[in-house]
Amino acid sequence: MISRDQRTPFTEWWWTVDRVLLVALIALMLAGVILSLAASPPVATRIGLDPFHFFNRHVLFLAPSLIVLIGVSFLSPRQIRRSALLVFGLSVALIVATLLFGPEVKGARRWITLIGINIQASEIAKPSFVVLAAWLFSEAARRPEMPATSMAMMLLLTLVSLLVLEPDFGQTMLVLMVWGALFFIAGMRIVWVFGLAGVAAGGLFTAYLFVPHVAGRIKRFMNPASGDTFQVDMASEAFSNGSWFGLGPGEGIAKRNLPDSHTDFVFAVAGEEFGIVLCLALLALFAFIVLRTLSRAYRSEDLFSRFAASGLAILFGIQAAINMAVNLQLIPAKGMTLPFISYGGSSMVSLAYGVGMMLALTRQRPKTEVNAIEAAGSYA
Repeated sequence: MISRDQRTPFTEWWWTVDRVLLVALIALMLAGVILSLAASPPVATRIGLDPFHFFNRHVLFLAPSLIVLIGVSFLSPRQIRRSALLVFGLSVALIVATLLFGPEVKGARRWITLIGINIQASEIAKPSFVVLAAWLFSEAARRPEMPATSMAMMLLLTLVSLLVLEPDFGQTMLVLMVWGALFFIAGMRIVWVFGLAGVAAGGLFTAYLFVPHVAGRIKRFMNPASGDTFQVDMASEAFSNGSWFGLGPGEGIAKRNLPDSHTDFVFAVAGEEFGIVLCLALLALFAFIVLRTLSRAYRSEDLFSRFAASGLAILFGIQAAINMAVNLQLIPAKGMTLPFISYGGSSMVSLAYGVGMMLALTRQRPKTEVNAIEAAGSYA
């Protein structure tokens, strides 16, 4: 038993952290292990690797991810803000290095190799960006004389500009949606939210006109006969084959031909082998994590904790929704990982960092601690 009378950092963390949310996140990670074992062997075999190559690496990535998740959840709001500033600066530097020195794959530069490890810096930038934007919006609410909203806009333009240069329009739209949601949560007028939505729509239309692969994906979504829709067609077939209860573990057919069955289309493999029932259970688990975090954030008296936890939950939820919607052919195809389910080291570690901050910001802190934070007037 862990006694409340013991005054150690661990016992303080244990009695203040949302243990239900922690269990839900660990359950999601375990589901990712099972689905990686189901989806990745055919891909590895097809490209001449050991059948369990991607599965072994997926499990290997879990160790640092769990360390990051638990370690970050111990941090105070001030430490979270400082770490986010450091991580965001590092990720921006890595994105610039990627643009200069990263290999070009299918017309884009999104990866850079450091010490033998492939890193997608844009994944690392997202959670830290959300926290910094939340801090600026909280400062704008507390101190109207501070140009915090303008600084948040500059922060957005900096990251969006770098993402467009890669180019990575999927991540760009994700960042814009989360920033817009934070803008709205912070109490900004709805007309500004609609205005930003209009600017985003204009940017998407411009990309459609001048970026061939964006236009191609939208055209294939609107008219499947206009191009290659092999992967999304196979995903639809997988859901059809699986029906309600699936074909059984290891019995999937579509994964043998899906090039990205272990990453972008792992949700389709889940549908084929374990059925729509499991897919609905995964959807419910994602929804529970998001709604639980939003509920805890709403009860927080600290504006920064409220905004940051809400923004991180929205980031987590929208990313999951985009991946599942692509698998179900509800939106144009976009390479977006399913949190903790899809294979990917950069994605998994950055997600662990984000949900670790969610756990830290939703801890039940004593009233005296919240008052001390407010009295300090700054997290810097």
